[in-house]
Amino acid sequence: QVQLVESGGGLVQAGGSLRLSCAASGIFFSLNNMGWYRQAPGKQRELVAHITAGGSTNYADSLKGRFTISRDNVKNTVYLQMNSLRPEDTAVYYCNVQRRWDNSIYWGQGTQVTVSS
Repeated sequence: QVQLVESGGGLVQAGGSLRLSCAASGIFFSLNNMGWYRQAPGKQRELVAHITAGGSTNYADSLKGRFTISRDNVKNTVYLQMNSLRPEDTAVYYCNVQRRWDNSIYWGQGTQVTVSS
C-alpha cells in the first residue's frame, strides 16, 4: 500500500528553522511528483511547495526565498527546509503524491509545526 510518513515538525521560535521529511513507500518514488501542503486551524489546506520527478520546483508566492523542497530518490524521501519561520507558518504540514499512472492522490498523516513569537 502507498504510505507517506512525515516527520520533523515541532515547536520553534520565530526566525528559526526546521526540516521536514516525508518517507514514501508503495510507489515508484522516482517517477512521481511530490508536494507539501499545510493547513492551519480554521483555514483551507494550501500548497506550500511542489517538486517534479525531474527535480523542477515551485512554491507558493508568499514562501519563495524561505522554504526549499528537495528529494532523495535513493532514500525515497522528500524534504522541506523551512527557514525564517513566522508565527503564521504554524500549521499541520502534509506530504502529498498524485500517483502518475492512475492519478490517485495520497496524503501523509501530517506533522505539526508551531512557531512561537
